[in-house]
Amino acid sequence: MQKMSRQSDLDKSFKLAVRSLLTTCPKQEFRNAFPNFSTSEQDSLHRLFIQVITSLHENIEDEFGSLCIETQVGAALDTVEQLVEEQSLDPLLSKKTNLMDVKCDISTAKKKEILYLTGMLERVEEQKRLTQARIELLKREKQDASGLMDAVEKLRSGTLEYGTCDNGLHNP
Repeated sequence: MQKMSRQSDLDKSFKLAVRSLLTTCPKQEFRNAFPNFSTSEQDSLHRLFIQVITSLHENIEDEFGSLCIETQVGAALDTVEQLVEEQSLDPLLSKKTNLMDVKCDISTAKKKEILYLTGMLERVEEQKRLTQARIELLKREKQDASGLMDAVEKLRSGTLEYGTCDNGLHNP
């Protein structure tokens, strides 16, 4: 009986929604929309308008009913209702939650997060160590290059001062 009630509730809700969308306007507002017509013409148009709206309501409601039958909405609602009942009776799907399980789940999640963050920290520290080692190497290479340039400069200036050359000739 409750299952039929759900389908009936669906029908009622749909009809209310359609009626709120397709409402007739008050007679005076309708007359104001057609000021160039006589009162009797306005009344005739208003009656025609009401007939059209009423016919639209009936056609839409009938079409909705046909679609519900065709798509087996009632059977689907019955199935949903059955599943809801089964889940509410199933002790494994109970809404009661064991606090110890929640505590364990949270604790496990936090431990995993700590392990993840510790691993990331170790990777960053290793990257920092490698970067510092590279910087030290570059500094030494710069110092070595600087020392080599000084030696080359001393050689050049010493050669020019003493007037010797690689070719064995002496400059005066």
